[in-house]
Amino acid sequence: MKKLTYKAYEVQESENNNYKGNVVEKNIDTLPDGDILIKVKYSSLNYKDALSSIGNKGVTKHYPHIPGIDAAGFIESSHDKNFKKGDKVIVTGYDLGMNTSGGFGEYISVPKEWVVKCPSNLSLKEAMIYGTAGFTAALSVSKLIKNDIKPTDGEILVTGATGGVGSVAVSILSKLGYNVIASTGKATKKEFLVSIGAKDIILRKDLQETSKRPMLKSKWAGIIDTVGGLSLSNGLKALKYDGCATCCGNVAGHTFESSIYPFILRGITLYGIDSVECPMNKRITIWDNLANEWFVADTIKFKEVTLENLQNQIDLMLAGKHTGRTIISHLN
Repeated sequence: MKKLTYKAYEVQESENNNYKGNVVEKNIDTLPDGDILIKVKYSSLNYKDALSSIGNKGVTKHYPHIPGIDAAGFIESSHDKNFKKGDKVIVTGYDLGMNTSGGFGEYISVPKEWVVKCPSNLSLKEAMIYGTAGFTAALSVSKLIKNDIKPTDGEILVTGATGGVGSVAVSILSKLGYNVIASTGKATKKEFLVSIGAKDIILRKDLQETSKRPMLKSKWAGIIDTVGGLSLSNGLKALKYDGCATCCGNVAGHTFESSIYPFILRGITLYGIDSVECPMNKRITIWDNLANEWFVADTIKFKEVTLENLQNQIDLMLAGKHTGRTIISHLN
């Protein structure tokens, strides 16, 4: 009997320490043993996937490997009574696409603890238009709201606003009535950012002026920072009294400087956002929000590609020229 095969974008390591991705055909029995086998219909491209594709051992330790930290599809088989064949499901985070075969393959096999039932009023395509980026953005917005930051409190700064997390955060905040100032290094993207809900933009260089002052003039009611580094440092200095900032990325630097003064004189709060090990009860709540009152999937700019033309999008992301979201559709 012929074994079931599937297509996947697989990254292989050569003898001279080079890494190259190709579309290959795999046997289903090469997947890890998992409680649930999922036929993937859509995945999405994230920066971790791009790093995995070039052999970043901080993301993926062993090759050959199939990246894709996001996946949405239908259950093909299940060893858990809470999930049945045909259920519409989402998997993001945990070890998917890092050291476990990910959503850039037409099938994944995962533990039951990783699987979220997709809200009935959210399509699989919409789920991946959000993906980990949208999920992270929603976690960040949730922190601002739980910290009682209201639209009437003032402007919200979103850094890295043309990226996946930043652009979805802009859209959600705008829908909820917040005045969003979008920070970007790309002055040509003002029209794009305004179209997704930004009130105005501020150039990244204007947030990265070096100042030895422990605090700056109060400006932001809240901050969703996706880049780290000096942008976060100066943002914290300019938070209003009782303001709140979240951080989730490090493309501008994995460290930042701050004195204790904004914290003890203005009572500000800084939250770290983790989408990888996020508890299941919180995951379910966030996906429900994204399917209902925070629904912005219809406003998010995205490209839809197949495995065969995925490499070009990865190259753009690694070159810092990628904007918005990219989803991968499996034609299986």
